[in-house]
Amino acid sequence: MSNRKSVLRWLVLAWVCPAFACAPGDGDAGEAADETIPAETIEDAASNPRFGVWELESDAEPPVRNVMTYEPWGDGGMKITVAQTNSDGETSEWSYATMFDGVFREVEGQENATTSVEVIDERTNHIFNARNGEVYQVIVNVLSEDGHTINNEYRRTAADGTERVSHAVYRRIQ
Repeated sequence: MSNRKSVLRWLVLAWVCPAFACAPGDGDAGEAADETIPAETIEDAASNPRFGVWELESDAEPPVRNVMTYEPWGDGGMKITVAQTNSDGETSEWSYATMFDGVFREVEGQENATTSVEVIDERTNHIFNARNGEVYQVIVNVLSEDGHTINNEYRRTAADGTERVSHAVYRRIQ
């Protein structure tokens, strides 16, 4: 029951606090201008515009990298895989699947972690991350109108009730 109470608390916060658009990154605007999107990605995007490969905008020097891959899963769901490389060149990968139904499902590659995703509107999802049955983070995931950028707003509430908010911008690379 405490998991449900946590989710309800986050839902109230999410509805009371509107989704914030992230500021553009500091990268060179011309960096991705010449990239083309493969035809199969465009076809997949017709069924869900998030399907594809997305890279985190970052000022960190290589080898740091964070890439999300969104692909079809089950009957109308999606599998999300995150591949990361840290500043030491160490890599990690984790993934989860969702049917966008609010049901918590296991996160592969993260111990005692589950995730739930709910669709708010055609461009906005709320992602609830839990560890050991307790929601610790809500992500407001907003797809840009042109379908080439995802803005994530990460909301965490500490035990004392203080809230920490951070943002990340992902650009479509495939």
